[in-house]
Amino acid sequence: MRNDIKASCSKRLNRIEGQVRGLSRMVEDDRYCIDIVTQIAAARAALRRVEEEILRDHVAHCVEHAAASGNKSDRRRKIEELMAVVSRSDR
Repeated sequence: MRNDIKASCSKRLNRIEGQVRGLSRMVEDDRYCIDIVTQIAAARAALRRVEEEILRDHVAHCVEHAAASGNKSDRRRKIEELMAVVSRSDR
C-alpha cells in the first residue's frame, strides 16, 4: 500500500474508532434508538469509504502490476481475489 493511502486510511480508521466508542456511549446512555441507528449507518459508510480507497489502491498497483508482468497465473489470481472480495461486499 502506498504511504499516502496508508496515512489516509489510518486517519479515517482512527475517526471510525472514535465513532464506535461514541456508539457504545450512546447505548450506555440509553440514547434514542433512531439516533444510534443513524450513527451506525454513518460508521458503516465510513468503513465502506476506507474499503473503497484500499481496493482502488490495490487495483492501481497490485492488479495492474500482475497484468503488466505477463504472468498469466499471477494475473488470474489477482483478478480472482478481487472478484471474491467484491462479491462478499454488502453493497
